[in-house]
Amino acid sequence: MATPVIVVGHRNPDNDSICAAIAYAHLKNEIAKRSGMADTYVYVPARLGPLPLESKGILAEYGISAPKVIPHVHARVADVMTSDPISISHSATVLDAGRLLRQEDIRALVVTNDDGTYRGLITTRAIANRYISSTDRLEEGANTMAVAADLIESLGQTVAELTETDVLQLDREGLLKDAVEDLMASSLREAVVLDDAGFAIGIVTRSDVAHRPKRKVVLVDHNETRQAALGIEEADVIEIVDHHRIADVTTANPIQFLNLPVGSTATIVAMEYRRFGIEIPKGIAALMLSAIMTDTVILKSPTTTSFDHEQAAFLADMLGVSVTEFGLKVFRMRGGEGNFPVKELVEADSKEFQLGDHVVLIAQHETVDLPSVMEREGEIRAHMAQIRETRGYEFALLLVTDIMAEGSMFIVEGNPRIVNRTFGIECSSEGGVWMPGVLSRKKQVAPRILGW
Repeated sequence: MATPVIVVGHRNPDNDSICAAIAYAHLKNEIAKRSGMADTYVYVPARLGPLPLESKGILAEYGISAPKVIPHVHARVADVMTSDPISISHSATVLDAGRLLRQEDIRALVVTNDDGTYRGLITTRAIANRYISSTDRLEEGANTMAVAADLIESLGQTVAELTETDVLQLDREGLLKDAVEDLMASSLREAVVLDDAGFAIGIVTRSDVAHRPKRKVVLVDHNETRQAALGIEEADVIEIVDHHRIADVTTANPIQFLNLPVGSTATIVAMEYRRFGIEIPKGIAALMLSAIMTDTVILKSPTTTSFDHEQAAFLADMLGVSVTEFGLKVFRMRGGEGNFPVKELVEADSKEFQLGDHVVLIAQHETVDLPSVMEREGEIRAHMAQIRETRGYEFALLLVTDIMAEGSMFIVEGNPRIVNRTFGIECSSEGGVWMPGVLSRKKQVAPRILGW
Protein backbone atom coordinates (compact mmCIF):
# COMPACT_ATOMS: atom_id res chain seq x y z
CA MET A 1 0.00 0.00 0.00
CA ALA A 2 1.35 3.40 -1.01
CA THR A 3 2.48 5.73 1.78
CA PRO A 4 0.44 8.96 1.83
CA VAL A 5 2.39 12.21 1.53
CA ILE A 6 0.55 15.33 2.67
CA VAL A 7 1.02 18.36 0.40
CA VAL A 8 -0.04 21.40 2.39
CA GLY A 9 0.26 25.17 2.49
CA HIS A 10 0.33 27.55 5.43
CA ARG A 11 -2.21 28.38 8.12
CA ASN A 12 -4.97 30.81 7.10
CA PRO A 13 -4.51 29.55 3.54
CA ASP A 14 -4.75 31.97 0.65
CA ASN A 15 -5.57 31.04 -2.92
CA ASP A 16 -1.92 30.31 -3.81
CA SER A 17 -1.54 28.01 -0.81
CA ILE A 18 -4.66 26.01 -1.79
CA CYS A 19 -4.06 25.85 -5.53
CA ALA A 20 -0.35 25.11 -5.29
CA ALA A 21 -1.07 22.16 -2.97
CA ILE A 22 -3.60 20.65 -5.38
CA ALA A 23 -1.49 21.24 -8.48
CA TYR A 24 1.76 20.00 -6.95
CA ALA A 25 0.12 16.86 -5.54
CA HIS A 26 -1.25 16.10 -9.02
CA LEU A 27 2.17 16.71 -10.59
CA LYS A 28 3.97 14.45 -8.10
CA ASN A 29 1.44 11.65 -8.62
CA GLU A 30 1.90 11.88 -12.40
CA ILE A 31 5.69 11.78 -12.01
CA ALA A 32 5.32 8.76 -9.69
CA LYS A 33 3.23 6.93 -12.31
CA ARG A 34 5.80 7.66 -14.99
CA SER A 35 8.68 6.39 -12.85
CA GLY A 36 6.85 3.29 -11.60
CA MET A 37 6.70 4.64 -8.02
CA ALA A 38 2.94 4.99 -7.77
CA ASP A 39 2.81 2.06 -5.33
CA THR A 40 5.39 3.74 -3.08
CA TYR A 41 3.91 7.19 -2.46
CA VAL A 42 0.56 8.84 -3.07
CA TYR A 43 0.50 12.63 -2.77
CA VAL A 44 -2.59 14.05 -1.06
CA PRO A 45 -3.40 17.80 -1.06
CA ALA A 46 -4.53 19.23 2.27
CA ARG A 47 -5.28 22.58 3.88
CA LEU A 48 -5.05 24.11 7.35
CA GLY A 49 -8.13 26.30 7.24
CA PRO A 50 -11.20 27.39 5.28
CA LEU A 51 -11.20 27.89 1.54
CA PRO A 52 -10.89 31.46 0.26
CA LEU A 53 -13.97 32.37 -1.76
CA GLU A 54 -12.00 32.59 -5.00
CA SER A 55 -10.55 29.11 -4.41
CA LYS A 56 -14.05 27.79 -3.76
CA GLY A 57 -15.27 29.43 -6.97
CA ILE A 58 -12.51 28.07 -9.21
CA LEU A 59 -12.77 24.57 -7.72
CA ALA A 60 -16.52 24.54 -8.28
CA GLU A 61 -16.21 25.87 -11.84
CA TYR A 62 -13.83 23.07 -12.86
CA GLY A 63 -15.30 20.29 -10.72
CA ILE A 64 -12.20 19.75 -8.56
CA SER A 65 -12.52 18.50 -4.99
CA ALA A 66 -11.29 20.78 -2.23
CA PRO A 67 -8.29 19.57 -0.22
CA LYS A 68 -9.20 17.93 3.08
CA VAL A 69 -8.77 20.05 6.21
CA ILE A 70 -6.19 18.57 8.58
CA PRO A 71 -5.81 19.77 12.18
CA HIS A 72 -2.17 18.70 12.56
CA VAL A 73 0.58 16.42 11.23
CA HIS A 74 1.26 14.60 14.49
CA ALA A 75 1.40 10.80 14.19
CA ARG A 76 -2.11 9.38 14.49
CA VAL A 77 -3.63 6.05 15.43
CA ALA A 78 -4.39 5.61 11.71
CA ASP A 79 -0.67 5.68 10.95
CA VAL A 80 0.04 2.49 12.92
CA MET A 81 -3.21 0.53 12.94
CA THR A 82 -3.69 -2.62 10.87
CA SER A 83 -6.55 -1.72 8.58
CA ASP A 84 -9.40 -4.11 7.70
CA PRO A 85 -8.59 -6.52 10.53
CA ILE A 86 -9.40 -10.20 10.07
CA SER A 87 -12.67 -11.13 11.73
CA ILE A 88 -14.70 -14.16 12.74
CA SER A 89 -18.37 -14.60 13.59
CA HIS A 90 -19.40 -14.91 17.21
CA SER A 91 -21.10 -18.22 16.33
CA ALA A 92 -17.92 -19.85 14.93
CA THR A 93 -16.10 -22.43 17.05
CA VAL A 94 -12.94 -21.94 19.03
CA LEU A 95 -11.35 -24.53 16.71
CA ASP A 96 -12.20 -22.28 13.73
CA ALA A 97 -10.70 -19.31 15.54
CA GLY A 98 -7.52 -21.18 16.41
CA ARG A 99 -7.03 -22.32 12.84
CA LEU A 100 -7.54 -18.79 11.51
CA LEU A 101 -5.15 -17.28 14.06
CA ARG A 102 -2.55 -19.86 13.12
CA GLN A 103 -3.12 -19.45 9.40
CA GLU A 104 -2.80 -15.64 9.51
CA ASP A 105 -0.01 -15.69 12.13
CA ILE A 106 -1.76 -13.13 14.31
CA ARG A 107 -2.71 -12.97 17.98
CA ALA A 108 -6.22 -11.53 17.83
CA LEU A 109 -9.35 -11.70 15.70
CA VAL A 110 -12.23 -9.24 15.63
CA VAL A 111 -15.43 -10.98 16.67
CA THR A 112 -18.51 -9.81 14.79
CA ASN A 113 -22.23 -9.84 15.38
CA ASP A 114 -24.61 -11.32 12.84
CA ASP A 115 -24.75 -7.99 10.98
CA GLY A 116 -20.95 -7.72 10.83
CA THR A 117 -20.64 -5.02 13.49
CA TYR A 118 -17.96 -5.23 16.15
CA ARG A 119 -18.62 -7.42 19.20
CA GLY A 120 -15.17 -7.90 20.75
CA LEU A 121 -11.88 -9.76 20.31
CA ILE A 122 -10.80 -13.39 20.61
CA THR A 123 -7.11 -13.81 21.27
CA THR A 124 -4.55 -16.60 21.45
CA ARG A 125 -4.22 -15.61 25.08
CA ALA A 126 -7.91 -16.32 25.78
CA ILE A 127 -7.75 -19.67 24.01
CA ALA A 128 -4.57 -20.61 25.88
CA ASN A 129 -6.19 -19.69 29.19
CA ARG A 130 -9.16 -21.91 28.34
CA TYR A 131 -6.74 -24.77 27.58
CA ILE A 132 -4.81 -24.26 30.82
CA SER A 133 -8.02 -24.15 32.85
CA SER A 134 -8.76 -27.71 31.64
CA THR A 135 -5.38 -28.99 32.84
CA ASP A 136 -6.02 -27.40 36.24
CA ARG A 137 -8.60 -30.15 36.80
CA LEU A 138 -5.76 -32.67 37.16
CA GLU A 139 -4.80 -30.94 40.41
CA GLU A 140 -8.42 -31.19 41.47
CA GLY A 141 -8.33 -34.99 41.14
CA ALA A 142 -9.85 -35.44 37.70
CA ASN A 143 -8.44 -38.26 35.60
CA THR A 144 -6.59 -37.75 32.37
CA MET A 145 -9.46 -38.96 30.21
CA ALA A 146 -11.83 -36.42 31.78
CA VAL A 147 -9.38 -33.62 31.17
CA ALA A 148 -8.89 -34.72 27.56
CA ALA A 149 -12.63 -34.78 27.05
CA ASP A 150 -12.89 -31.26 28.43
CA LEU A 151 -10.16 -30.07 26.07
CA ILE A 152 -11.95 -31.59 23.09
CA GLU A 153 -15.21 -30.02 24.25
CA SER A 154 -13.52 -26.61 24.47
CA LEU A 155 -12.68 -26.71 20.79
CA GLY A 156 -16.39 -26.87 19.99
CA GLN A 157 -17.28 -23.90 22.14
CA THR A 158 -18.53 -20.82 20.32
CA VAL A 159 -16.23 -17.87 19.92
CA ALA A 160 -18.80 -15.78 21.80
CA GLU A 161 -17.98 -17.68 25.00
CA LEU A 162 -14.33 -16.56 24.92
CA THR A 163 -14.82 -13.07 23.47
CA GLU A 164 -13.07 -10.19 25.24
CA THR A 165 -15.50 -7.27 25.33
CA ASP A 166 -13.65 -4.89 27.64
CA VAL A 167 -11.37 -3.73 24.82
CA LEU A 168 -9.90 -0.24 24.48
CA GLN A 169 -11.45 1.67 21.57
CA LEU A 170 -9.40 4.33 19.77
CA ASP A 171 -10.22 7.10 17.30
CA ARG A 172 -8.36 6.66 14.02
CA GLU A 173 -7.58 10.40 13.97
CA GLY A 174 -6.50 10.43 17.62
CA LEU A 175 -2.94 11.36 18.57
CA LEU A 176 -0.69 8.33 18.72
CA LYS A 177 1.09 9.57 21.84
CA ASP A 178 -2.22 9.60 23.72
CA ALA A 179 -3.14 6.15 22.40
CA VAL A 180 0.18 4.74 23.60
CA GLU A 181 -0.53 5.82 27.16
CA ASP A 182 -4.03 4.36 27.06
CA LEU A 183 -2.90 1.08 25.50
CA MET A 184 -0.09 0.57 27.98
CA ALA A 185 -2.55 1.13 30.83
CA SER A 186 -5.02 -1.34 29.33
CA SER A 187 -5.29 -4.92 30.63
CA LEU A 188 -5.21 -6.18 27.02
CA ARG A 189 -2.43 -5.90 24.48
CA GLU A 190 -4.82 -4.83 21.72
CA ALA A 191 -7.16 -1.95 20.96
CA VAL A 192 -9.71 -1.56 18.19
CA VAL A 193 -10.75 1.30 15.91
CA LEU A 194 -14.40 1.51 14.90
CA ASP A 195 -16.21 3.56 12.30
CA ASP A 196 -19.37 5.53 13.02
CA ALA A 197 -21.54 2.52 12.10
CA GLY A 198 -19.83 0.25 14.62
CA PHE A 199 -17.70 -1.78 12.22
CA ALA A 200 -14.09 -2.54 13.10
CA ILE A 201 -11.78 -0.76 10.67
CA GLY A 202 -8.48 -1.25 12.49
CA ILE A 203 -6.65 -3.00 15.27
CA VAL A 204 -3.66 -1.66 17.21
CA THR A 205 -1.28 -3.74 19.32
CA ARG A 206 1.45 -2.77 21.73
CA SER A 207 3.97 -3.94 19.13
CA ASP A 208 2.46 -1.49 16.62
CA VAL A 209 3.11 1.49 18.89
CA ALA A 210 6.64 0.44 19.85
CA HIS A 211 7.97 2.67 17.05
CA ARG A 212 6.75 6.20 16.37
CA PRO A 213 6.15 6.81 12.66
CA LYS A 214 6.52 10.25 11.12
CA ARG A 215 3.96 11.53 8.65
CA LYS A 216 5.53 12.56 5.36
CA VAL A 217 4.84 16.14 4.34
CA VAL A 218 5.55 18.45 1.39
CA LEU A 219 5.30 22.14 2.28
CA VAL A 220 4.12 24.61 -0.34
CA ASP A 221 3.98 28.40 -0.09
CA HIS A 222 5.81 28.52 3.27
CA ASN A 223 8.81 27.19 5.14
CA GLU A 224 8.25 28.71 8.56
CA THR A 225 7.18 26.69 11.61
CA ARG A 226 4.92 29.46 12.94
CA GLN A 227 2.89 29.23 9.73
CA ALA A 228 3.06 25.44 9.35
CA ALA A 229 0.75 22.69 10.57
CA LEU A 230 0.84 21.82 14.24
CA GLY A 231 3.24 18.94 14.81
CA ILE A 232 5.52 19.88 11.92
CA GLU A 233 8.55 19.31 14.18
CA GLU A 234 7.53 15.65 14.50
CA ALA A 235 6.84 15.18 10.78
CA ASP A 236 9.19 14.12 7.99
CA VAL A 237 9.32 17.10 5.64
CA ILE A 238 10.50 15.61 2.34
CA GLU A 239 10.10 18.61 0.01
CA ILE A 240 9.47 22.36 0.10
CA VAL A 241 8.19 24.52 -2.77
CA ASP A 242 8.08 28.19 -1.85
CA HIS A 243 8.68 31.79 -2.91
CA HIS A 244 9.23 33.39 0.51
CA ARG A 245 12.35 34.00 2.56
CA ILE A 246 14.08 30.93 3.95
CA ALA A 247 12.96 30.57 7.55
CA ASP A 248 13.25 27.91 10.25
CA VAL A 249 11.77 24.59 9.09
CA THR A 250 14.49 21.98 9.59
CA THR A 251 14.81 18.46 8.21
CA ALA A 252 16.70 15.34 9.24
CA ASN A 253 17.85 14.60 5.69
CA PRO A 254 18.70 16.56 2.54
CA ILE A 255 15.53 17.35 0.59
CA GLN A 256 14.44 19.02 -2.62
CA PHE A 257 13.87 22.68 -1.73
CA LEU A 258 12.52 24.72 -4.63
CA ASN A 259 12.63 28.35 -3.56
CA LEU A 260 12.52 31.04 -6.24
CA PRO A 261 12.04 34.81 -5.94
CA VAL A 262 8.85 34.87 -7.99
CA GLY A 263 5.37 36.23 -7.33
CA SER A 264 3.55 32.96 -6.68
CA THR A 265 4.22 29.38 -5.65
CA ALA A 266 1.93 28.35 -8.50
CA THR A 267 4.43 29.91 -10.91
CA ILE A 268 7.07 27.48 -9.69
CA VAL A 269 4.65 24.55 -9.93
CA ALA A 270 3.72 25.50 -13.50
CA MET A 271 7.42 25.64 -14.39
CA GLU A 272 7.85 22.14 -12.93
CA TYR A 273 5.01 20.76 -15.06
CA ARG A 274 6.75 22.10 -18.13
CA ARG A 275 10.19 20.95 -17.01
CA PHE A 276 8.97 17.37 -16.64
CA GLY A 277 6.78 17.49 -19.73
CA ILE A 278 3.64 16.56 -17.77
CA GLU A 279 0.34 17.40 -19.44
CA ILE A 280 -1.64 19.98 -17.46
CA PRO A 281 -5.40 19.32 -17.17
CA LYS A 282 -7.49 22.43 -17.79
CA GLY A 283 -8.78 22.52 -14.23
CA ILE A 284 -5.24 22.43 -12.82
CA ALA A 285 -4.19 25.14 -15.29
CA ALA A 286 -7.09 27.33 -14.11
CA LEU A 287 -6.13 26.81 -10.46
CA MET A 288 -2.52 27.78 -11.08
CA LEU A 289 -3.47 30.82 -13.15
CA SER A 290 -5.90 31.97 -10.47
CA ALA A 291 -3.17 31.64 -7.83
CA ILE A 292 -0.72 33.66 -9.91
CA MET A 293 -3.40 36.32 -10.37
CA THR A 294 -4.20 36.66 -6.66
CA ASP A 295 -0.63 36.47 -5.40
CA THR A 296 0.69 39.02 -7.92
CA VAL A 297 -2.47 41.19 -7.87
CA ILE A 298 -3.05 40.54 -11.57
CA LEU A 299 0.68 40.89 -12.27
CA LYS A 300 0.83 44.39 -10.72
CA SER A 301 2.60 43.55 -7.46
CA PRO A 302 6.30 44.45 -7.14
CA THR A 303 6.90 40.75 -6.46
CA THR A 304 5.91 39.99 -10.06
CA THR A 305 8.70 38.71 -12.29
CA SER A 306 9.13 37.79 -15.93
CA PHE A 307 8.60 34.15 -14.90
CA ASP A 308 5.15 35.02 -13.55
CA HIS A 309 4.24 36.82 -16.77
CA GLU A 310 5.49 33.90 -18.86
CA GLN A 311 3.64 31.19 -16.91
CA ALA A 312 0.46 33.27 -16.71
CA ALA A 313 0.50 33.79 -20.49
CA PHE A 314 1.15 30.07 -21.06
CA LEU A 315 -1.72 28.99 -18.79
CA ALA A 316 -4.10 31.63 -20.18
CA ASP A 317 -3.34 30.44 -23.70
CA MET A 318 -4.16 26.87 -22.64
CA LEU A 319 -7.50 28.06 -21.27
CA GLY A 320 -8.23 30.44 -24.15
CA VAL A 321 -8.69 33.45 -21.85
CA SER A 322 -7.26 36.92 -21.34
CA VAL A 323 -4.90 37.09 -18.37
CA THR A 324 -6.36 40.35 -17.06
CA GLU A 325 -10.00 39.39 -17.58
CA PHE A 326 -9.41 36.04 -15.90
CA GLY A 327 -7.71 37.78 -12.99
CA LEU A 328 -10.59 40.22 -12.52
CA LYS A 329 -13.06 37.33 -12.63
CA VAL A 330 -11.13 35.57 -9.86
CA PHE A 331 -11.15 38.66 -7.64
CA ARG A 332 -14.88 39.17 -8.24
CA MET A 333 -15.47 35.65 -6.91
CA ARG A 334 -14.85 37.10 -3.46
CA GLY A 335 -18.32 38.62 -3.67
CA GLY A 336 -19.70 41.91 -2.41
CA GLU A 337 -17.56 43.60 0.22
CA GLY A 338 -20.61 44.59 2.23
CA ASN A 339 -21.57 40.95 2.85
CA PHE A 340 -18.06 39.61 3.39
CA PRO A 341 -17.79 38.17 6.95
CA VAL A 342 -15.52 40.45 8.97
CA LYS A 343 -13.54 37.49 10.33
CA GLU A 344 -12.67 36.37 6.81
CA LEU A 345 -12.01 39.91 5.65
CA VAL A 346 -9.42 40.41 8.39
CA GLU A 347 -8.04 36.91 8.94
CA ALA A 348 -8.36 34.99 5.66
CA ASP A 349 -4.93 36.17 4.48
CA SER A 350 -3.13 36.90 7.74
CA LYS A 351 0.25 35.84 9.03
CA GLU A 352 1.91 36.00 12.42
CA PHE A 353 5.50 37.21 12.68
CA GLN A 354 8.00 37.26 15.53
CA LEU A 355 9.28 40.78 16.20
CA GLY A 356 11.84 40.68 18.99
CA ASP A 357 9.99 39.58 22.10
CA HIS A 358 6.62 40.30 20.52
CA VAL A 359 4.33 38.64 17.99
CA VAL A 360 2.58 40.79 15.40
CA LEU A 361 -0.14 40.08 12.84
CA ILE A 362 0.06 41.45 9.32
CA ALA A 363 -3.05 40.78 7.23
CA GLN A 364 -4.07 41.74 3.72
CA HIS A 365 -7.40 41.99 1.93
CA GLU A 366 -7.36 42.74 -1.79
CA THR A 367 -10.39 44.42 -3.33
CA VAL A 368 -11.75 46.15 -6.40
CA ASP A 369 -14.12 48.20 -4.19
CA LEU A 370 -12.11 50.00 -1.49
CA PRO A 371 -14.91 52.40 -0.43
CA SER A 372 -17.21 49.49 0.45
CA VAL A 373 -14.54 47.98 2.68
CA MET A 374 -13.75 51.27 4.41
CA GLU A 375 -17.44 51.82 5.17
CA ARG A 376 -16.99 48.89 7.58
CA GLU A 377 -13.91 50.33 9.28
CA GLY A 378 -15.49 50.39 12.73
CA GLU A 379 -16.49 46.73 12.49
CA ILE A 380 -13.06 45.82 11.12
CA ARG A 381 -11.24 47.64 13.91
CA ALA A 382 -13.40 46.02 16.57
CA HIS A 383 -12.53 42.57 15.24
CA MET A 384 -8.84 43.43 14.98
CA ALA A 385 -8.82 44.76 18.55
CA GLN A 386 -10.49 41.57 19.77
CA ILE A 387 -8.02 39.18 18.16
CA ARG A 388 -5.08 41.37 19.21
CA GLU A 389 -6.17 41.20 22.83
CA THR A 390 -7.07 37.49 22.71
CA ARG A 391 -3.82 36.40 21.07
CA GLY A 392 -1.49 38.92 22.67
CA TYR A 393 -0.24 40.67 19.52
CA GLU A 394 1.80 43.84 19.93
CA PHE A 395 -0.22 45.16 17.00
CA ALA A 396 -2.40 43.95 14.15
CA LEU A 397 -1.95 45.61 10.77
CA LEU A 398 -4.44 45.17 7.93
CA LEU A 399 -3.57 46.20 4.39
CA VAL A 400 -6.72 46.84 2.38
CA THR A 401 -5.25 46.72 -1.11
CA ASP A 402 -7.07 48.43 -3.98
CA ILE A 403 -6.12 46.47 -7.08
CA MET A 404 -7.29 49.09 -9.54
CA ALA A 405 -5.87 52.14 -7.73
CA GLU A 406 -2.65 50.20 -6.97
CA GLY A 407 -2.21 51.06 -3.33
CA SER A 408 -3.19 49.99 0.18
CA MET A 409 -5.01 51.48 3.12
CA PHE A 410 -3.17 50.75 6.40
CA ILE A 411 -5.39 50.01 9.42
CA VAL A 412 -3.58 49.36 12.71
CA GLU A 413 -4.93 48.19 16.07
CA GLY A 414 -2.63 48.00 19.09
CA ASN A 415 0.67 49.82 19.40
CA PRO A 416 1.19 51.67 16.08
CA ARG A 417 4.63 53.04 17.01
CA ILE A 418 6.68 50.60 14.93
CA VAL A 419 4.46 50.91 11.85
CA ASN A 420 4.42 54.71 12.10
CA ARG A 421 8.19 54.95 12.55
CA THR A 422 8.92 52.45 9.76
CA PHE A 423 6.79 54.16 7.14
CA GLY A 424 6.88 57.74 8.42
CA ILE A 425 3.11 57.89 8.84
CA GLU A 426 0.54 58.49 11.59
CA CYS A 427 -1.89 55.60 11.89
CA SER A 428 -4.67 57.06 14.05
CA SER A 429 -7.62 55.29 15.58
CA GLU A 430 -9.78 55.96 12.56
CA GLY A 431 -9.57 56.67 8.88
CA GLY A 432 -6.55 54.56 8.04
CA VAL A 433 -3.57 55.77 6.00
CA TRP A 434 -3.43 55.47 2.21
CA MET A 435 -0.11 54.07 0.94
CA PRO A 436 0.14 54.52 -2.84
CA GLY A 437 2.06 51.84 -4.70
CA VAL A 438 2.05 49.41 -1.74
CA LEU A 439 0.65 46.10 -3.02
CA SER A 440 2.83 43.42 -1.45
CA ARG A 441 2.94 42.42 2.20
CA LYS A 442 5.84 40.06 1.48
CA LYS A 443 8.09 42.54 -0.31
CA GLN A 444 7.00 46.03 0.74
CA VAL A 445 5.65 45.71 4.28
CA ALA A 446 6.81 42.72 6.32
CA PRO A 447 10.55 43.08 5.55
CA ARG A 448 10.58 46.75 6.54
CA ILE A 449 8.68 46.20 9.78
CA LEU A 450 10.65 43.12 10.78
CA GLY A 451 14.03 44.44 9.69
CA TRP A 452 14.79 41.60 7.29
